[in-house]
Parts: sequence; structure tokens; C-alpha cells
Amino acid sequence: MRSLDHARAACERHHPGLVKALEEVPPTERERTGSPVIGLFRDHEGTGLLVPSEYGGQGADPLEAVHVQRALGALSPSLAAAVTMHHFTAAMLYSLAERNGRLTAAQTELLHGIVPGRSLMASGWAEGRTRQNILAPTVTARPADGGYLLSGSKKPCSLSRSMDLLTASIAVPGPDGGPELALALIPASSPGLTVHPFWGSTLLAAAESDEVRLDDVFVPSELVVRTSADDPRLLDDLQTAGFIWFEMLICAGYAGAAAALVEEVLRRGRGSGADRAALAVESESSFGLLEGAARAVRDGLRGEAAVAGVLVVRYRLQQTLPSIANRALELLGGLDFIRGSHFAQLAASTRPLAFHPPSWGATAEPLLRWFDGAPLELA
Repeated sequence: MRSLDHARAACERHHPGLVKALEEVPPTERERTGSPVIGLFRDHEGTGLLVPSEYGGQGADPLEAVHVQRALGALSPSLAAAVTMHHFTAAMLYSLAERNGRLTAAQTELLHGIVPGRSLMASGWAEGRTRQNILAPTVTARPADGGYLLSGSKKPCSLSRSMDLLTASIAVPGPDGGPELALALIPASSPGLTVHPFWGSTLLAAAESDEVRLDDVFVPSELVVRTSADDPRLLDDLQTAGFIWFEMLICAGYAGAAAALVEEVLRRGRGSGADRAALAVESESSFGLLEGAARAVRDGLRGEAAVAGVLVVRYRLQQTLPSIANRALELLGGLDFIRGSHFAQLAASTRPLAFHPPSWGATAEPLLRWFDGAPLELA
């Protein structure tokens, strides 16, 4: 399929050899617990996609990034879901580098080491509970000599067993004694950080979405990003940028899974010509909406307008991708369903988009108010 060929070419430009390496792993092996796909991603320079060139990365723009993610989702939905966490974290952290004086020496050193070290970053922000406050800290922090002691749990936490760094939102005492949002950078090797089994589904099993526990994990002050008097919206802006990237990238991965099924229908000539054309049109138009949102962000759309734009696309894809996948599965026929689980698993892998926060129920009213001219306030 032409558009998937375009996505695979984008992936090859940024990660030479990765598509071929993934294709050489049997489909069912790609998606199982203990799959090699995350290691292959690391080995093929995957960690640097959104890292700026001055930090050794490729600095891909949003449009190019969603094409790469679509290619990965077509081959391994688990991998696309997992590396979304790394990529949106990278987009957040490296945006700090654009703000003069906002990085400590330790933070700068850490960011310079991500690409050469092929380091993977996991996210301790909200994920998996659709009605959870997407911005609320999930980890507590107690002041300690030279830093903070962090305690809490993140479940599920994708990349939990391959991560080199965990980022987590925390609440620290502010100048007035009240809680203030901050961002902690936590090396995965820190004493007190442990990983425990959590993910029980065979879907997206290779994403390593297990539980990460923090039990009095010490993080030095220089690895905690805080707001300042001259930049009071730093964390708000950082979260907004990360949220926009997350929605674009996670949608692209699931869109890739649906597109892989459509491509198979076209390749095999299943159904009538009208059936195949209708399926391809719906798949391509759905992804076209995502391309439009990515292009708008690339060209400068920011803040509430960008958040509203990506949410509109996300909820549209949340509705259409399972429908596209199910129709493709039907056209592929019962014998394929009986003989193996790959296509059924691809189809089922489009559904978890609905489980990522924020849920439609929590967002419908804020979007209605936004459409009517009010500020966009998500909880």
C-alpha cells in the first residue's frame, strides 16, 4: 500500500535496517512478553528520533514522526505503544534546552548522554486509567538532604524493564509552603526502584507495561525540574507540549496496526473492488486527519488550540480504527482467523486507544465549551 510504503521509507531514513529487522521476527514473537522488538529499536538508533541534532539526535518534526510511528505500529503495535512513552518524554525534556538557564549541569549532562548511550526513557505520568487526572502527580516527594525521597507506584508503566530513566511528576513544597508541581529524572538503577509483574493481557504484551514501584528513592535536587519566578509556566507549558506529542504518536501507532490489515486485504484482493476501495479510503482519510494535526503543530500551532486539535483527531480515530480493523478482518475471511492469531491480534490491538487518558466522558464537556469559545480546561 502506497502510504504504508511511505511510512516504511520514513522509518528507514531515521532507523536504517529497523523495518527489515522487525520483519524477520515472526509476528506472534513480536507481540509476546519478552519480545526482542524494544532491543531492536534501541539497536537501530530509535532513541534519537525526536532528540535535537545538537544533542546527537535526528530532530524529526511531528509529521515525519507520525509516519515513523505508523510504520512501527503496522509491524508491532506493542513497540509503537512502548516507544511513544520515550518519544513524548524526549519532546518534553529537550524543549527545556530551548530555554536558556533552565537546565542544571546534571540535567544537561543527562540529556547529552541519551543518544550516545541509546538510553530509553519511561514516563511516570498518568496512563491506563481513563478518568485519571492526566496532570496530577502520581509520586510523593519528601525533602531530604540534597534532594528528595520519592515513593509511589506507576502501573502500567511501558518500557518498565528496558528503561534507563524514569520521569515522574511530583509535588514538592513551594516558596509559600504549598505543593508545587515538579518533574523528577530518576535513573532506573536507583536503589528502591523495582519492577513488578502487572500486565495480564496478551495484547500489547511486548510493551513491557508492568508496575514500577518507588520506595524512598533518592533523587538529587539537580535532577528535579522546577518552575521559577521568571518562568512560572514552565511545567504547564512542558506538560502541554508532552500531551500534544503523546496524542499524535499513540494515535499513529494504532493507525499503523489498522493499516497493516487494510494492506493485507488489498494485497490478497479480498472482497469486491468497492469493498476494498471503501476500506482503503476510510483508513487513508483517518490517517490524513492525524497528518493534518501533525502538520499544524509542525507549522507552529501551540497551546490550547493544538491540544483541542489533537484531541479531535484522537477521538475520531478511537471510533474509526476498530471499525476499519474489524471490516478488514471480515474480508480476510474465517480461514485466516482459524489458522493463526496474528490478524485477530492486530485488529484487537486498535482498541486500547480508548483506554489512554483522557477519556471521552471526561473531555466531552470541556471540548464543547472550547468549541463555543471558552478556555480548554482538562482534568
